[in-house]
Amino acid sequence: MTTPVQSEPPPGFRASIREALRGSHQDYTAGSLNRSILLLAIPMVLELVLESLFAVVDVFWVGRLGADAVATVGLTESIQQGAFLAVVIAECSIAAASLVLFRHGRWKSRRI
Repeated sequence: MTTPVQSEPPPGFRASIREALRGSHQDYTAGSLNRSILLLAIPMVLELVLESLFAVVDVFWVGRLGADAVATVGLTESIQQGAFLAVVIAECSIAAASLVLFRHGRWKSRRI
């Protein structure tokens, strides 16, 4: 009689965030698809947060020059953020499609 193999439980959300920030090397196609997408998306989200922080600091320093300067910075930052957000959405879409297609290819190669 054989005993069932105990598999490790999937790591929690906080552990996944720590791992994404640490930047460990791993095969993103081996585990859960949702976790792989999360690990790939966290650095991009962190970059968005830092970009927003940069905009706040920028407005703080430019605020000493007057209202016109603040309006100019606010306009350019909103355009830049909109373009950046579109790029992040496209990157997440490409990452998800790549993982799904890679997994599908691995699954088909096992059936042959």
